Amino acid sequence: MIKVCTTYTLNDLPLGTKGRVIALGAFDGLHQAHLDIIRKAAEIAERDGLTSTVQTFNNLDKYDNKSLYTSVERTKLIGDVGVDEILVLDFDSVKDMEPEQYLTDIILNRAIADTLVMGEDYRFGRNARGDVSMIREFAKVNDIRVIVVSDRLLEGTDKKISTTWLRQALTDGNVDLARALCGGRDYSYSGRVVQGKMLGRTLGFPTANINIPEEKFVVRRGVYVSRVHLGSGVLYGVTNIGRRPTVENAVNDVAETFIFDFDEDIYGANITVDLLHFLRAEEHYNSQDELVNAVNINKKQALEYIKNLN
Repeated sequence: MIKVCTTYTLNDLPLGTKGRVIALGAFDGLHQAHLDIIRKAAEIAERDGLTSTVQTFNNLDKYDNKSLYTSVERTKLIGDVGVDEILVLDFDSVKDMEPEQYLTDIILNRAIADTLVMGEDYRFGRNARGDVSMIREFAKVNDIRVIVVSDRLLEGTDKKISTTWLRQALTDGNVDLARALCGGRDYSYSGRVVQGKMLGRTLGFPTANINIPEEKFVVRRGVYVSRVHLGSGVLYGVTNIGRRPTVENAVNDVAETFIFDFDEDIYGANITVDLLHFLRAEEHYNSQDELVNAVNINKKQALEYIKNLN
């Protein structure tokens, strides 16, 4: 069972016991390089009879654009790796700490670390002044083991996997590349199906709409081939990410999915929509006929993609 320690002030951080192997990072993208660090911490803890802990943050969206994953999504994905604990620090409480204070107050005195695991470019503390060399010096004095995990290159390239690269891929709508960077995990949106204007149903393609959380990153607006998880079932369709300029030009982004061969009332149901492949940018159409024609073209393209996928 995953123990999630969420703190909103530094004083709320619970005391630990000797024996934690702590993976250090923000772990926003949870791409292959991040997963290497987390798995290494879990592996060492399992081997040495210690507790595996992943340290991450909430409120990241206020400082680094929007988060690639919500706090709930991030803790679930980390937990799926198989660690014992997830320590969620409130970023507001630690962002201005000097790195020496962070290491002493949190890592040594609060978390009571046995081993620290991190990537080669890990930075922390006020103005990101802390780095791996500082951690090594601190660890030597305080008898803490340090494991630095080598960079991960994307297979078939000489390019290092990074959150910056993942963000750019999603900004470009290149969810195929994003999937590769994340080791085969599709980028997705989850939420409760809400009722829209029901124009899609009137036009012959009913949609399941979910609001994209305000804190979560929005991929390139447009139409994608998608996979929908509803309960234990898996369905396919096309999803428009954006603000529906032809219908209402909404203020907030919505994931609007036309599920193929499906016409059940699922308002209020929780679904997850995986984005599989980008088809086209979001467009404004001058008439409903133009919109219907575009959806039919996208459906044909999506069915061809899904056929090859299976």
